[in-house]
Amino acid sequence: MIEELNTYFTDVYFNLHPAQEEAISHQSVRVLQIVKKKQHVAIRDIAEHLSISHNTASEHVKKLVRNGWLSKTRNDVDQRIVYLRLTEQGLMVLKKNTELDEKKLTIALEKLTDGEKKKIVEAFRLLSEVSK
Repeated sequence: MIEELNTYFTDVYFNLHPAQEEAISHQSVRVLQIVKKKQHVAIRDIAEHLSISHNTASEHVKKLVRNGWLSKTRNDVDQRIVYLRLTEQGLMVLKKNTELDEKKLTIALEKLTDGEKKKIVEAFRLLSEVSK
């Protein structure tokens, strides 16, 4: 079952992913994902989540800040704490590198019945919930 799910998942992504415009590493995409999915993310959180050193996480963040994809914000109460935030440009880059192409997905979904579409949405919702 695992192999079958992975095959279908990678087929869907391969066939429906958007064209890549920016040169961005997989690790950088993961950093952007963490910042989007979690609240109050600091560099140490990136390091822990990716199982990398604080220095390596810091270098990834510096590059993403230079590219204009992340910004840093100091905590109002404790100025030593710096949180990371996605910029609008960073959100667009993340979307292009992690989501399916809306036009391609629409074309694929038009080939399905309403019942089949509901099954797909329900399956993804369930998998999303249990994966958290």
